Amino acid sequence: MPSTDIPDLSILLRSAKRGDRDAFQQLAEPYRLELRLHCYRMLGSVHDAEDLVQETFLRAWRGLNGFEGRASFRGWLYRIATNACLNALTSRANARRALPETHGPPSDQPPDDEPATEVSWLEPYPDTALEGIADAAPSPEARYEMREAVQLAFVATIQHLPPRQRAVLLLRDVLGWTATETAALLDASVASVNSALQRARATLAKGFPTGRPSTNPAPDDRQRALLERYVRAWEGADLDGFVALLREDATLSMPPWRQWYLGREAIRAFFAWAWDWELPGCRRFRLVPIAANRQPAFALYRATRDDPEYRAHGIELLTLQDDAIAVLTVFRDPRLFAAFGLPTVLPTQGPVPSA
Repeated sequence: MPSTDIPDLSILLRSAKRGDRDAFQQLAEPYRLELRLHCYRMLGSVHDAEDLVQETFLRAWRGLNGFEGRASFRGWLYRIATNACLNALTSRANARRALPETHGPPSDQPPDDEPATEVSWLEPYPDTALEGIADAAPSPEARYEMREAVQLAFVATIQHLPPRQRAVLLLRDVLGWTATETAALLDASVASVNSALQRARATLAKGFPTGRPSTNPAPDDRQRALLERYVRAWEGADLDGFVALLREDATLSMPPWRQWYLGREAIRAFFAWAWDWELPGCRRFRLVPIAANRQPAFALYRATRDDPEYRAHGIELLTLQDDAIAVLTVFRDPRLFAAFGLPTVLPTQGPVPSA
């Protein structure tokens, strides 16, 4: 595991152990972003990840005198964070978060009247929270690069792993820790770590027959033009224009609703129903470009005749293949807007915010 510990660690550590909170902050803050990403992969929730990082720092502060320096300070924080995540997962009735398409068969009916709040749904992760984290594999031990290991499909797939296998896979194949380092962190034997990793890789192979998630580079000129047409179609409620942008086998899901739709015609039928729910002209949409999970995304705002202000409606995450939309996931949870640094109501004047 490569060391990224900051200079003067010993001085800061002595000061922190004497009760200097500022010294502790200087020690811990450089690792906040990568720890939050690690907790997000473990838990599938941007909100839970933030809570677990706060818990990690609190545990580290309280237990600082027990840190003897045999491992790096970074590795010690990862040990605390990983075990905090495992404890959180153990205490849950359901240890994995899901997307509708991994929770049941596709539907040909409108969504239920009420969302399925009893299900723990996967959440998107803002790209702005990835800034400052290395975008390449951290060591030859790692199998996946950042762009692969943060994509929504990858995070959704590893949620199917038992928590301990999930931790082993992330430590070994994403962070690039050795089997010995991983075993020490989990208080396990090297043999058990290798066995868990083998089982985890076998599960991932079922979701990714090529052995790894496809890498989606930044959109090229043609795909940027496609995204511009997508915005125009949404904001104009242009059903034909919207459907023309989809692959024939495209999927649409809208957590926290269970229903999801497979194929261009099923998606057309859903939007024909959804966009006709109110009288024409009674609702309008605005899309603000953002990015999540290293994929194109939009913040969707909605206004109605009764409420003309554009209010937060959902976070749309797109997976593009060639010149078409393959997957559209609309996270219908306005609480996510805060994680993206977005307002819940668009300002009436000035530029539209962007994240």
